[in-house]
Amino acid sequence: MKDDRTLRAARRIAALIREDVDAHFSLRLWDGSVEPLGQAVTPDLAIRIAAPGVIASLLHRPSLDRLIRHYAKGHIEIEGGSMIDIAEPLAIDRPYRRRFKKLRRGPLMRSLAPFFFAKGAHPDSTRDFGTDAEGAGRREGDNRRFIQFHYDVGNAFYQLFLDPEMQYSCAHFPHWGATLEEAQVNKLDLICRKLRLKPGETLLDIGCGWGGLLCHAVTHYGVTGHGVTLSEEQMAFAQAKVERLGIADRVTLHLKDYREMEGAFDKISSVGMYEHIGLDNIPAYFQTVRGLLNEGGLFMNHAISRGAKRKKTKFSSRPEQRALQKYIFPGGELDDIGHTVSEMEIAGFEVQDVEALRQHYQYTTREWCQRLYRRRAEAEALVGAETYRIWAAYLAGCSFAFQRGSARLYQTLASKSPKGPTAVPPSRFDIYG
Repeated sequence: MKDDRTLRAARRIAALIREDVDAHFSLRLWDGSVEPLGQAVTPDLAIRIAAPGVIASLLHRPSLDRLIRHYAKGHIEIEGGSMIDIAEPLAIDRPYRRRFKKLRRGPLMRSLAPFFFAKGAHPDSTRDFGTDAEGAGRREGDNRRFIQFHYDVGNAFYQLFLDPEMQYSCAHFPHWGATLEEAQVNKLDLICRKLRLKPGETLLDIGCGWGGLLCHAVTHYGVTGHGVTLSEEQMAFAQAKVERLGIADRVTLHLKDYREMEGAFDKISSVGMYEHIGLDNIPAYFQTVRGLLNEGGLFMNHAISRGAKRKKTKFSSRPEQRALQKYIFPGGELDDIGHTVSEMEIAGFEVQDVEALRQHYQYTTREWCQRLYRRRAEAEALVGAETYRIWAAYLAGCSFAFQRGSARLYQTLASKSPKGPTAVPPSRFDIYG
């Protein structure tokens, strides 16, 4: 009888959304029935709720973390499409979003009343980093644990949605109709052109990942490459790749913290690594990089950023950032580009160029999400259904963050000294001409 009350209440909520919002998807209830949430819903696209206790749980303790855990456990499921298919129309259609905000509160709260008194379903914990995911009190060796948690989920998993070059960073689309494969190769070449790589030079790639940039630079620009990573999975893949390509004599890979590197290099790149170091470590990071760079050298820093705030609070105070740190990127923090440039100058760099690539990352992460969705069965066989769902939500969330502008992406090129001539020509024709 109690279950009948919650079913009737859920159907009243669906009718209210159908009338006030006219959504593009349906709701599948725990008894298997389907309630369209609009007049012309996308066929088969639905959010499935496993039990009335799921709604009760979210009402009793509403939080993004609890929502993620219910989704990871399959208590909430998306049928007939990906999270992109559900949320993207809402993200890009302002009138649609406004209709959700105008949903009648009184009838909605009365319909929700039975769930307030229902027993909530407990969302058991799922794969997460546990304590200190924000990296507070970061100690020596923590960076290795943080990186391995994220990247050592397995190379085979990343191969399901990345391009053949295994580029797990923002692509650069020459036009919006380009494929991800084309855009990632274009990104690699863009970085090489910005660094003005020349045959015989030495290139250090900090956080070299699966070796894509190093292999491209060595093969197409004739440099000698050096890469450093903390991921054993990435190291093994990159080493096998350089041997397969026959360039092992021109590429040296190191499984160590970048702070342990010695020597001096003509050019240095850091792509998607800056987000991992922690805000408190930025001054030491730039000082270390500058110490590894030869006089007259160039440094490319490619990093996700956030918008600058009047009040200097840690980005990790936001619920979505705490969730990201707990389930995906432990220890990760985002800087704003103004602070990044200031810290570069304080460390002794001269900033030569800053390019914004926000929309490029929106398209990149969207494509990753859709590719992972299309290979869902393989992903679940490799890492399990929970990890697949966490990653699907993460990639979709990233795409929406870049679409909204709450996350940005910048490539910043700097030379070692603000005195005398630099390795940068008087125009950018060599990059974009």
